[in-house]
Amino acid sequence: MPALTKRPITTESADICFRIPVDKAHIAKEAIEKILELAGIEFSVSGEVEKTFSWEEAFSEYGPCDALKGARLMEELTQAQLAEKINIKPHHISEMENGKRPIGKEMAKRLARALNTGYKVFL
Repeated sequence: MPALTKRPITTESADICFRIPVDKAHIAKEAIEKILELAGIEFSVSGEVEKTFSWEEAFSEYGPCDALKGARLMEELTQAQLAEKINIKPHHISEMENGKRPIGKEMAKRLARALNTGYKVFL
């Protein structure tokens, strides 16, 4: 399977992003445009203010149960194989993946070791 990467359109340019308060964006935009003009650099400046989201906001409908299933599938393990690796009953994996059984901190650590990931994704 090919790796999914975002390749630059050209190697002759660079994107520069600044994170500044929204109410100061117009001032910064004008200052940057003036500096680039004085330097004789061809440029384009996006005037759009983009709102960024934390991963929790962007994927609010996903939770620890989804992380568990995703990590298990990435490791190409069945529920039974994962259960055997961490020495629990297979139906417990199913219950955790379906949100019917909570994943505590100690269980998260056991799952993380077996799935080669950090435990906090399961909390």
